Amino acid sequence: MIPITLPDFAYILGAPTITADVRTYPEDFQVVETLSFEPTGTGEHVFLQIRKRDTNTDWLARQLAQFANVKPHEVSYAGLKDRHAVTTQWFSIQLAGKIAPDWQTLNSDTIQVVQQTRHSRKLRRGALRDNQFILCLRNVTGNHATLEQRLTYLAQHGVPNYFGEQRFGHNHNNLQAAEQILVAQAIIKDRHQRSLYLSAARSFLFNRILSERVTQGSWNQAINGDVMQLAGSHSVFPITNIDDEIQRRLTCFDIHPAAPLWGKGENLASLDALALMQTILSAHQGWCEGLIREGLELEWRSLRLIVENLQWTWLSETSLQLAFHLPAGAYATTVLRELVKTTEFTRHVM
Repeated sequence: MIPITLPDFAYILGAPTITADVRTYPEDFQVVETLSFEPTGTGEHVFLQIRKRDTNTDWLARQLAQFANVKPHEVSYAGLKDRHAVTTQWFSIQLAGKIAPDWQTLNSDTIQVVQQTRHSRKLRRGALRDNQFILCLRNVTGNHATLEQRLTYLAQHGVPNYFGEQRFGHNHNNLQAAEQILVAQAIIKDRHQRSLYLSAARSFLFNRILSERVTQGSWNQAINGDVMQLAGSHSVFPITNIDDEIQRRLTCFDIHPAAPLWGKGENLASLDALALMQTILSAHQGWCEGLIREGLELEWRSLRLIVENLQWTWLSETSLQLAFHLPAGAYATTVLRELVKTTEFTRHVM
């Protein structure tokens, strides 16, 4: 089997020359997730907001199931969070007709129950409004002014909405597994693992399209035949002409150009956008056909990611603290890769 390697996806300002250490300590990478809805306070599903340190999300979900004496599938969460970090996230546990245990006895050096409530439905994947990040870069080497120029540009224009490198697994093993499923038609019985591998393949194809748009300078601009996505929504619409209204809405971040997460269904792109897409995906025809065969529905993802409330503070001559908000499904590592050169991204895999 030939190893699959990731290309160095294009940068909007060129590859950074400044280096820094990321996640030297778990506290250097802090995330707080915000739900997209307010739990009602009643219902058979207990909602726990938990702050965890250096703890895997899946592992904690299994511990919650064991603690509450329920089956693993009765525990859910809105999104995976990095292990080597301090993250505050929500879990739901279905306790229909059961007495809830004393959740505070879960507290330890690495786990703290922040609050609890109830809701009528389980917590589903992606049910987040956004994630708030506070990151500390250590041993920053390079010109401060250059780094701050990049930060100012990102705050004003956003970044390419790449899937983070952790999506592809350690040594890109998720892509190797996807190749076996999509081309060799290997059988993987574990549904969660299979879904993870197929998602990695779709993410890779999306990144390839986005990288070409970055190279062409159209990752944040419309091209003929583009598909536009409404900001903060999954709603999309095709365009054939780029008129003043489309330009105005792009400028004020009301809409963003989008690319597909490949699967079955109508491809709304046409003209130049479709031609570019077909050129890139022609090298991965086996994957495209396999994703359709697997029954995945074609979806759309914005090419542009707006970095909300980006702020930075120099804690010392070589330590920089960043704070910003990103919508659900976006990666802090896609912001960092435009700023500093580091190998920390693949050191700890979810």
